[in-house]
Amino acid sequence: QTMTVVSNTSPITNLAGIGQLDLLHRLYGSITIPQAVYNEMATIGRTVPGALEVQTLPWITVQPVTDRNQVQALRAVLDPGEAEAIVLAIELNAALLIIDERPGRAIAKQNSIPIIGVLGVFLEAKHQGFIVAVKPLVDRLINELAFRVSSQLYETVLQSASED
Repeated sequence: QTMTVVSNTSPITNLAGIGQLDLLHRLYGSITIPQAVYNEMATIGRTVPGALEVQTLPWITVQPVTDRNQVQALRAVLDPGEAEAIVLAIELNAALLIIDERPGRAIAKQNSIPIIGVLGVFLEAKHQGFIVAVKPLVDRLINELAFRVSSQLYETVLQSASED
């Protein structure tokens, strides 16, 4: 697998929070994160899910962004992790950016970066046979990690997974 996949902070913390971080490894081989995402997780002072993993797992690579000016420009509307993840995805010509936040997704689309969120990761993992059902994982995200999913999106995802 040679395609570059960049991730923002929340997909890693959300997947780690329900014990499913390995799905990223199985689906994409390796994940690249910018320094700000690493910092948000590893140096936050409190232990966030995935903090240990990003520091120890060999398939998660930290890559600094080069274009600080573009990061600063995006910082007007995005948090540091999102801004750096988008700029890194552009710089590496990434095949995919894993991001859930709506403003970040909109900017990624403007820059023609292919995006997927955690729910899309679940659908892809089911499609490839890595998980048997999407619904229990989505329910855990909502109930355990306060992951926000509109009822419409919830229905759409379950329909896509043929679980409605």
